[in-house]
Amino acid sequence: MSGRPVPLWAAVLLSAAGGVVYDGAFPDHYWWILVFPGLALLLYAQQGRSAWGALLTGFAGGIAFYFAHINWTALYLGPIPWLALSITEAAFWAVAGLLFTLAYRWGPRAWPGRWGRIGALPVVIAGLWTLRELVTDHWPFTGFAWGRAAYSQSESPFTHLVAWVGVAGLSFLLVWLSALALACVQAGDVARMTRLIVPLLAASVVLAVPAWPTPTQGTTRVAAVQGDGPAGYFQPHDLGDVENAQIKATEKLIGTGKYDMVVWPEGSADLDPLEYPDSAKVLSELSQALGAPLVVGAITEHGDKTYNASLLWDADQGLEAEYDKQLPVPFGEYIPDRAFFHAIAPSLVDLVQRDYTPGTKPNVFSIGDITAGISICFDIIDDRQLPQMIDGGAQLILAQTNNADFGETKENVQQLAIARMRAVEAGRSVVNISTVGTSQIIGPDGRTITSIPAYKPGQLVGDVPLATGITPAIRDAQPIEVACATAGALGLLLAAAAALIRKRPDPMGPAVIR
Repeated sequence: MSGRPVPLWAAVLLSAAGGVVYDGAFPDHYWWILVFPGLALLLYAQQGRSAWGALLTGFAGGIAFYFAHINWTALYLGPIPWLALSITEAAFWAVAGLLFTLAYRWGPRAWPGRWGRIGALPVVIAGLWTLRELVTDHWPFTGFAWGRAAYSQSESPFTHLVAWVGVAGLSFLLVWLSALALACVQAGDVARMTRLIVPLLAASVVLAVPAWPTPTQGTTRVAAVQGDGPAGYFQPHDLGDVENAQIKATEKLIGTGKYDMVVWPEGSADLDPLEYPDSAKVLSELSQALGAPLVVGAITEHGDKTYNASLLWDADQGLEAEYDKQLPVPFGEYIPDRAFFHAIAPSLVDLVQRDYTPGTKPNVFSIGDITAGISICFDIIDDRQLPQMIDGGAQLILAQTNNADFGETKENVQQLAIARMRAVEAGRSVVNISTVGTSQIIGPDGRTITSIPAYKPGQLVGDVPLATGITPAIRDAQPIEVACATAGALGLLLAAAAALIRKRPDPMGPAVIR
């Protein structure tokens, strides 16, 4: 890569290639190291652009990435949701691309000299990337946190860092290392050996950070059941078929040992036990036969409100506790501004026949002497849920999900990778149980304790480590994210001010297309 900008057409192609390479770092590819060349291509393509060229180039990288990364959204619903979500997220990449271009234009004038370009500018670039992730994680509606740079590292030498700096902090470090390496490659006025040593030394220092010690306090015997029932929205089935599949798979546990809890996936009790006495009776009988409480997913109704719920069910008392999903997924579990979007795509909007109400109950259950954090489906990707669990005393996390709507795509392993990162981030074991897979019990260090293949009924049984400690990420992740994003925004503003005052020529040359 040279220090001069390429023509716009080449930049668009490079950015699109960067988006595809960047996707290769995520499951189901698991080529985690591709995060660095992917990011470097995306950043290089933004250099020397005009405003419109920067927007176009950033959009090209975003659309290429999301087209590849979330193509599972089109499996049953067709291309419209896939296109709409990809285009929306790519629009944020376009704006971020403009900010990268401005940073590359103003930064060297604000911080002249080789070490300004190598030392200061990569920090600003990483901060701006973190700022984009922060915005899209929370907006519009409840945001869409899929595709964060850190989520590519669930099985890499960088995984352990998430316990120190959180997901946002790890994204910052990955982008900083990529931008630093790119700056060194382009620093023709720096000795070749120095250009090689600096990024390698930076990566070595980052990797030298030891894993956060995660002391555990005993174990709990957990059985989690993957029924492999017809849980997909578009699968032909009758009410109760999913629950019957779960019952059949659960009955095989009877008489096999003593369990502290038995966990079912999201929506697994499709006959709401709060409404159907027969369903309640079956759950009580299973709890009695197993000698353990059940944690089951159900769709419940309270008055005119519908909830995606997790229920703690005991043989003697029936319902002991309920957690209602706090952040329903827009356009999946509810339609925001239904009348407006119905006018645009009535057939698709009509598929979501009921709007789930956001819950307000704490996302923890007291199960005997154990406190378990409860996560329902895409809860696991949202930064707001994890600290709430830990503040509530969670010693492990039960992540109940239903991946049946996405078939045999990479969605389920992408979600599993996020669950693995959350385990390390929180220093807590995660029981990730799906209706159809992929289901695993993951230790606090990210290690897989046991698993069930996808699309096969089975039981996860394990002595799951319990923990009560607080990782630096749980304590400081939000301030770290804000600090990183602020560093990017303030760095860009300072660079703009300094560039205006000093009026130095742009070291990247004039924009290729104006």
